[in-house]
Amino acid sequence: MAGTLFVVATPIGNLEDITLRALRVLREANLIAAEDTRRTAKLLSHFGIETPALSFHAHNSHARVPQLVARLCAGESLALVTDAGTPGISDPGAELVAACRAAGVTVDPIPGASAALVAAVGSGFPLNSLTFLGFPPLKAKARREWFRDLAALGTTTVFFEAPHRIGATLAEIGARLGTRQICVGRELTKAHQEFVIGPANGDAFLAITRKGEFAVVVGPRTSAPAVSEPVSDAVISEAFLAFTKSTAGSGKRAAAAAIAKRFGLTPNEVYRAVERVKL
Repeated sequence: MAGTLFVVATPIGNLEDITLRALRVLREANLIAAEDTRRTAKLLSHFGIETPALSFHAHNSHARVPQLVARLCAGESLALVTDAGTPGISDPGAELVAACRAAGVTVDPIPGASAALVAAVGSGFPLNSLTFLGFPPLKAKARREWFRDLAALGTTTVFFEAPHRIGATLAEIGARLGTRQICVGRELTKAHQEFVIGPANGDAFLAITRKGEFAVVVGPRTSAPAVSEPVSDAVISEAFLAFTKSTAGSGKRAAAAAIAKRFGLTPNEVYRAVERVKL
């Protein structure tokens, strides 16, 4: 008889957020498949759990999936965990779940913490309809298209962003969304948890600490998209500085060219905007 794949949600920061059921499953499973075994080891050690863990992440999922499915088909029970939160969201967990479904292996999700839902609930925006977009793409063209599509969405939307890209991302959505309300959640459930809420082009977002994990919630559109207003010097400067920091070594010329292309300006206009902010 085949075993069961337990998809176990773990805390996104505060260890007290784990459920009693999750702890029981982690103790009773034959094996834990973890995105980062070092991070999972800290969680297991905290709760005195000695179940062995095996790495399962985006770089080894192609080889790991058939191995894990074979063990499940042989009768073992497996607990799948991610670094934090619910597996299958912006990680290879969905690939393993799909393979188990195809092989007739029972899949049992163990609910718990989710950074996307924590951020959305904390925003106070209407949640009768919620869209989740994962992480923005890395390549310039794909990012432009992604933000264009984000601006076109009318419902509350949530996505994640890395600390070294959050500055450029906030500048981008500020330029595209104007006064549409957004909420930026940082270090959710942790000691330095922070929520910043206001218009997307507001100055409050320029002062957000660029450290930790970020979840950005875009409020619903309350009217038809407005005609884009000229991008402010502050937004241009923020995007320029964020670009130079996130792509160390590329130089100011490359940064000016990239930001100019993003906002439909010339490189000289970018330089002048940065200088005006400095003054």
